[in-house]
Amino acid sequence: MKQVNKQAVYRDSILQALKKLAPAVQVHNPVMFIVYIGAIFTTILFIANIAGITDEPSWYVFVIALILWFTVLFANFAEAIAEGRGRAQAESLKKSRKQVIAHKLSSIAEKEAYTDVSSSELQVGDICYVKTGEIIPMDGEVIEGIASVDESAITGESAPVIRESGGDRSAVTGGTTVVSDWIVLRVTAASGASFLDKMIAMVEGAARKKTPNEIALQILLITLTIIFLMVCATLLPISRYVRDMVGQGSAVSLSNVVALLVCLAPTTIGALLSSIGIAGMSRLNQANVLAMSGRAIEAAGDVDVLLLDKTGTITLGNRQAVAFQPVQGVQEQELAEAAQLSSLADETAEGRSIVVLAKKKFNIREHSMQQLHARFIEFSARTRMSGIDMDGGMEIRKGAADAIRRYVEAGGNTYPKECEEAVQSIAEQGGTPLVVAKNHRVLGVIYLKDIVKDGIQENFEALRKSGIKTIMITGDNPMTAAAIAAEAGVDDFVAEATPETKLELIREYQRKGHLVAMTGDGTNDAPALAQADVAVAMNSGTQAAKEAGNMVDLDSSPTKLIEVVRIGKQLLMTRGALTTFSIANDIAKYFAIIPAMFMLAIPEMGVLNIMGLASPTSAILSALIFNAIIIPCLIPLAMKGVKYRPMSSSKMLVRNLMIYGVGGIITPFVGIKIIDLIISPLLEMIGFIGF
Repeated sequence: MKQVNKQAVYRDSILQALKKLAPAVQVHNPVMFIVYIGAIFTTILFIANIAGITDEPSWYVFVIALILWFTVLFANFAEAIAEGRGRAQAESLKKSRKQVIAHKLSSIAEKEAYTDVSSSELQVGDICYVKTGEIIPMDGEVIEGIASVDESAITGESAPVIRESGGDRSAVTGGTTVVSDWIVLRVTAASGASFLDKMIAMVEGAARKKTPNEIALQILLITLTIIFLMVCATLLPISRYVRDMVGQGSAVSLSNVVALLVCLAPTTIGALLSSIGIAGMSRLNQANVLAMSGRAIEAAGDVDVLLLDKTGTITLGNRQAVAFQPVQGVQEQELAEAAQLSSLADETAEGRSIVVLAKKKFNIREHSMQQLHARFIEFSARTRMSGIDMDGGMEIRKGAADAIRRYVEAGGNTYPKECEEAVQSIAEQGGTPLVVAKNHRVLGVIYLKDIVKDGIQENFEALRKSGIKTIMITGDNPMTAAAIAAEAGVDDFVAEATPETKLELIREYQRKGHLVAMTGDGTNDAPALAQADVAVAMNSGTQAAKEAGNMVDLDSSPTKLIEVVRIGKQLLMTRGALTTFSIANDIAKYFAIIPAMFMLAIPEMGVLNIMGLASPTSAILSALIFNAIIIPCLIPLAMKGVKYRPMSSSKMLVRNLMIYGVGGIITPFVGIKIIDLIISPLLEMIGFIGF
């Protein structure tokens, strides 16, 4: 997705923070709603003080009210800045959502006999014809033709992509542009329910619902707030009783009770809770992954089993020739020349790699088909081999071992045992053997190797440290699969996998209590994607796959699943870290305020003033000021997230407690003391030390 203007986001966030002061908005965050009520109440007390009904000095009540209002505004700003990124991204996407004229067909056979209609009038099942330079009117599936499509408006990637009928690259998105050729598509989404509409809704935050973890944490915070509310309510009669019994001092004022409640309530995490979730979704959007729900992101953080396709995920996806292995009596160069000739018209990655290897090893120059006066034999699923027929009766064939065996024996020759052994050896190493024969005589074997991606081993090791099991899924035979799995460093593998195999494997792990993540792009992947807890569908894939998944990768990169899991874990770590920090904060603020409130009436409570604060007044104001400014200080951490480090849950818990637990206790002690040192001289200047 496109980058957003940060300055514009900040300006918009300030405005939104003010708009969020509406009671209907504030009530959705119960913890901050208490602060909101406290701000209104102290404001009323200030007005009452002006009118002569004294609670505390007017300036003191005014300062408390002002700090509380800033606390609410900072909380609103934290949420607004997280939402602002989404709104900015949504605005750029809305520019791509245009009403265009669609060429509606009544029949595929008559492409030029179309009827022009508005894209908003299209219904699911309608057939449309799109030519070069035209905008695709609605989400659909290509049923005829092939075209280059510019999807930069959605993915941010400027390079066009190929979309064609059949296969796993048939899905097209409304709002993208055909830059060459033509396609006929069948509409798969009605107006207002397109992929682009869903993207805008999710990115904008309009479709975001609180996740189960968020709800559970919010219930805990509300419970703690209610407990502190009851405690603070009892302080009024207790302080009056102490005053009457001791005969000195004064009862706790209403302003100070409100201040105490705000300081003791878990306001830090209460203010940042929503923004953490929104920021997590925003980080996923920045990775060009669209989550259909916040629940999916959280599930990604809890995933402990990853199902990964071999091709394109673990390996590069294109096998490459790495060696020529001639049989006895054949020179390696002769084998290389025959392999090169049979691959001249082979435009596959495997075919081009054979040509490159022959040139690299023996400097065999590439010939043109016209010069050779040859006829190229294309590969077919029936014959399972390809080759070339040249003038003079020369035939060269390359293909699967059993296909070449039949070809050789049909010519009256013997298939050498040496070739069988070479084929077996290559298969055991995880490679793909291609046997080459000339005039029905075996020359040798080409070793095609699946190249494991650089750095994939480190990725799997990091996942293993985090307690995540990786399983490679492949259609290869068990021998080849085992070799690739060992080289890549995955924990387990499933060979000769079918869609039914994937589905059953996911169910098996889920029955054992595991959370499973997988990726897919084809219609045959849809059942498994629907069953998985985290299912990342490729944007280039079929409509069925995208509808079955709960995330869509706009880059269509199978390895993105690993990044999705990291972002999910980072979200959970950030929420846990800031919750720990917030609750630890309350412990320190307790020692700042409680002794201060009763010090004048009960001098013995001065022993609890371990922070050595100058006066009860400065103690309360310092704690309130710290409580307000800590929220904007933590906004960058909430937005960026806690740095993810691969480690076990137990180590992560210990690290979390040491940094954010102990740090959460120490920081308020230091912060409140510094603020006290700044404001206590000011209070002395105006002659206000006690209550």
